[in-house]
Amino acid sequence: MRRLWFVVCIGFAGTACLLFLGKWQVDRLYWKLDVLSKIEQKISATAVKLPNEPSEREHEYLPVELLGQFTGQSIRVLASRKNYGAGYRIINVFRTNGRSLLVDLGFVGLNSSYDISLNSDISLVGNLHWPNEVDTFTPEPDLKNNIWFARDVERIASFLQTEPILIVLTDSSIKGRNITPMPIDTKHIPNDHLQYAITWFSLAIIWALMSCLFVWNTRQKRL
Repeated sequence: MRRLWFVVCIGFAGTACLLFLGKWQVDRLYWKLDVLSKIEQKISATAVKLPNEPSEREHEYLPVELLGQFTGQSIRVLASRKNYGAGYRIINVFRTNGRSLLVDLGFVGLNSSYDISLNSDISLVGNLHWPNEVDTFTPEPDLKNNIWFARDVERIASFLQTEPILIVLTDSSIKGRNITPMPIDTKHIPNDHLQYAITWFSLAIIWALMSCLFVWNTRQKRL
């Protein structure tokens, strides 16, 4: 009888723990949805002038509007695009009001050619961004072939002698230059809490059923 009650207690405790984990993931899901909604609102807000000293904490995703010129200095960052494959992100130096900044123009194929209008004023709108793409496994840039493997803003800015400010292009007066803009969105931000919640709730149901089955079999043997 003690063994039976022990199994009942374990079954109840295990089910309760699994249900708690599932509920925790549901709470995290709603929290993440709220965060993503706020980010979307920041991304799609009305563009403003570039702050004098933008910071990641205060100005991440801030839409800005600029008027200036591209210098022709650029680097290529190896990237991929859904339903296309491998290619490069093109990051160019942009001068505006005496400042030199980095502008992520978008995506080109590995063998695609592209050109940027020089010596003419260009208006553009984009979002300030500090991508977190560098880790211990990121290869060193291939400077000979002008290929980088992550948008390391600090290092690219130092290499191109600009301010460590990256603007990801949303729209501009550049048209038909064979570069496809890749605006910032929330699709790159993982949100797997629903799948985790379903997993924990499923395990709770299985644990409860197995516990009930064990208790039922034990009682049948005693009869």
